[in-house]
Amino acid sequence: MLPPCGLKDHHNNTKKPKQEREDEHQEEEAVPEEHSVVSQKTQGMNLNQFAKTGGGRVLGSSPAQDASVPFRRSKSAFTPLEQQVIQLKQQHEDALLAIECGYKYRFFGEDAEIAAKELNIFCHLDHNFMTCSVPTHRLFVHVRRLVSQGHKVGVVKQMETSAIKASGANKNALFTRQLSALYTKSTLVGEDVNPLCGLGEDDQGSNPPDSFLLCISESWDQKARQVTIGLVAVQPSTGDVLLDSFTDNHSRSELEGRILKINPVEILVPSDLSEHTQRLLHSIASTSTQADDRIQIQKKESAEFEFPSAMNTVTEFYCNSPDTGSRSLSSVASLESQVICCLGPLIQYLREFNLERVLLNDSSFRCLSTESQGLALSATTLRNLEIFSNQTDGGLRGSLLWVLDHTRTAFGRRLLRRWVSQPLTDLRSISDRQDAVCEILQSDSAALAAIRSLLVHLPDLERGICSIYHTKCSTQEFYLICSSLSRLGLELKALIPAIQSQLSSSLLRTLLLDTPDLLSPVHHFLKVLNEKAAKAGDKKELFSDLSDFPALRERRAEIQSVLDEIRDHRKVVRTVLRTPALDYITVSGLEFLIEVKNSMSAIVPREWVKISSTKAVGRYHSPYLVERCRSLQQLREQLLLDCQRAWNDFLHQFGEHYHTMKRAISHLATMDCLFSLAEVAKQGDYCRPEMSESRCQIVIKDGRNPAIDLLLGEHNQYVPNHTDLQGEGRRTMIVTGPNMGGKSSYIRQVALVCVMAQMGCHVPATQASLGILDGIYTRMGASDNIYKGRSTFMEELTEASEIIARATERSLVIMDELGRGTSTHDGIAIAYATLEHFITEVKSLTLFVTHYPPLCELERKHPDHVANYHMAFLLTDPPAQAQAQDDGVQPEFITFLYQLTEGAAGRSYGLNVARLANIPETILHTAAKKARELEDTVNTRRKKKTVLPDLWRISDRETLSSWMETNSLSLNC
Repeated sequence: MLPPCGLKDHHNNTKKPKQEREDEHQEEEAVPEEHSVVSQKTQGMNLNQFAKTGGGRVLGSSPAQDASVPFRRSKSAFTPLEQQVIQLKQQHEDALLAIECGYKYRFFGEDAEIAAKELNIFCHLDHNFMTCSVPTHRLFVHVRRLVSQGHKVGVVKQMETSAIKASGANKNALFTRQLSALYTKSTLVGEDVNPLCGLGEDDQGSNPPDSFLLCISESWDQKARQVTIGLVAVQPSTGDVLLDSFTDNHSRSELEGRILKINPVEILVPSDLSEHTQRLLHSIASTSTQADDRIQIQKKESAEFEFPSAMNTVTEFYCNSPDTGSRSLSSVASLESQVICCLGPLIQYLREFNLERVLLNDSSFRCLSTESQGLALSATTLRNLEIFSNQTDGGLRGSLLWVLDHTRTAFGRRLLRRWVSQPLTDLRSISDRQDAVCEILQSDSAALAAIRSLLVHLPDLERGICSIYHTKCSTQEFYLICSSLSRLGLELKALIPAIQSQLSSSLLRTLLLDTPDLLSPVHHFLKVLNEKAAKAGDKKELFSDLSDFPALRERRAEIQSVLDEIRDHRKVVRTVLRTPALDYITVSGLEFLIEVKNSMSAIVPREWVKISSTKAVGRYHSPYLVERCRSLQQLREQLLLDCQRAWNDFLHQFGEHYHTMKRAISHLATMDCLFSLAEVAKQGDYCRPEMSESRCQIVIKDGRNPAIDLLLGEHNQYVPNHTDLQGEGRRTMIVTGPNMGGKSSYIRQVALVCVMAQMGCHVPATQASLGILDGIYTRMGASDNIYKGRSTFMEELTEASEIIARATERSLVIMDELGRGTSTHDGIAIAYATLEHFITEVKSLTLFVTHYPPLCELERKHPDHVANYHMAFLLTDPPAQAQAQDDGVQPEFITFLYQLTEGAAGRSYGLNVARLANIPETILHTAAKKARELEDTVNTRRKKKTVLPDLWRISDRETLSSWMETNSLSLNC
């Protein structure tokens, strides 16, 4: 029978180390007989419950027992290790604790049961608590898996070494253990969880491209009837900090857009968060079906988010900061109150993980406000245009980011996502990127090819220097990052003459000429290191030059002195044993052994200590060697502690250059993104768009949808289309046509071309002339929003309302099928009035897709600003036999041409789509007959409207009767 949890673990089938056995049973008090042995059928005690009681008498339960019958156990029944675990759990109740015990990390109680289930490892009862374990060298794998499932994981390490402990006053006590690190989805920083990623290895699988921690606060203005939201997002692994404050409506559309752009993995919110915001966060967190992809929402005490409390935290934090170049208190105090209400709780939260230093970097703060930063793309727009993910399965393939991402570095990939989420609105910046991309495409400079090759097989330098800044990196990672930066600096410096003579783009020259100087400090740090020791993780031999480390020199001198004394003692040993050539030997790691043949054991002094023996020889330590070896071991372990302190100081010294290194890596990331945009432009039939600030226009010749164009490939021709929207002229296109004719694809392609153009990218067209837009707003598709309590029709009207409120004459507005969620008359009325509002009041560039023919009449009403278009098609009548058999009533056969053509389409031909969907022919036949009847009725009504006004001109009854007979009417009508 399997023990509780019934999970298999190959790591637990080895013998426990001596230290672990001592920890479990050392100084164990007498256990009453009835509690000394616990049946393997029990589940073990509830560790969390025991921790909450403060370590007093506790109730545990067994599946074999009735829940109402308590199972009591006093504190004396626990081993010293279990008592220590209980104390640690009292301090960190919300975390799964991985506790170092010898060469394993162990989980206890409920933590063990949860870890065993998530990690699929063996869980068993050990004395009083359930337990499972993982080997130390695989800790990073298991911590990451637990964190990905939404758990908070604490790593508890031994704070003492055996030799130092043996020499201290508490030599008979338990090993001291303390929490060394906590980890959640957003705080995976440190050597415990970041395995070394070598050159050429992509850490995309173990590290998500973004791991932002987002903090949200909100305040309700009763007088203005609006909510103000503040947010601060920090990525501890890279040092990026985003902040913003804005007003929002009840649908929280502004907040939703920012969350989609930030793409956080963890969100901090107050416990009294409003219902509207809770619904939004629940909706976003539930979009992923996989638990490891879901956003983790952490609720904190609402008092921490109140302005006085948050301001006190912020003031104390920035006033007491020893870091040079840190953000000043005055600059922080000038932030909006809602931002400070987020900053305070965020500081307190990051302190749990020792990652709060990331908030000190003045250069890392970046405002996310769309009004000042770039082209406004709402959450609805990001989804409808498939900017970051497709709408089919939510994956990357088919999205705009998928089309544009040809980056070769992890830090370049993160920057490109930021470019896609916030296209530029500054003409100079757009032109600089375009010039750089054109030069990369057209130049035959060998320098550019060399620089591109330098970006291949680089580790994640941005995460690496941030790990160093937090003093949480290993020697291997430091050497890898440092050597990579040094190599880049030296090779770029060698290319400076070629860059100066061969490149003309101001952006390229700035990026490439500044980077070598920014990387210059790294060379000194690399020279200090011993490469072999750094790669092996040997901190004792890590520094090749100890001139800057006096403590290490002194400790090594003490060790050398003891070694000399031990070697000098050989003379005494040789004299006692009367063996002039005798020397020490080392066996199984035990040093300075005196080996004596068993035949000569009589001359070995009684006070000597036998360490080991064989059939032929015995191995001894003299009392002097025992004492000196103990001192040597203590000094060596003290040297390890000294080396760790020196290593931390060394990392702090490197951290003083963090801002400089980060700027250099930002330059390299920009180069990677520019190379990526150049790769996009090479795909064929892409052009550099002409951009203008003075004119609001979208003129595209032979435009294509970049994602569909790439998905279809070379063998499937995508039908290009023209677009001509002029802010001072025809600024509205009403697009009609049959279902599945390509209307939605066309309007998406126009918007995507505009997004790409304002990123500084070439666009899929033969020619394009575009004005700079301030925002793109879309209303497409039909879906309800259960989490927000809105029906399909309410959802589309809410989206339309937000567009009406935010669009300007420099915006592109796309509306697809507005009004279809209600009755025909109401739908037509709403669509008509909304479109006319955009034509006459907003005056934005507008693409309006509809199946309502009355909307096409707006072209006659506003001929200077509106034009009707439809997606062309070929109509084929049914076969003659089918017409004869079914009284001539059959749906037509349609061939889609996907070509935008002037004029409105007379019908939508929905029955053709029904045929494509394999609706039975009998139903199609009935539907066709009913459609014909309804169409005849409408035509008759229209005919009456045209003829009745003529009746008033006829006064003679005979003439009137004749006229009505001619028009097939009766006097009753």
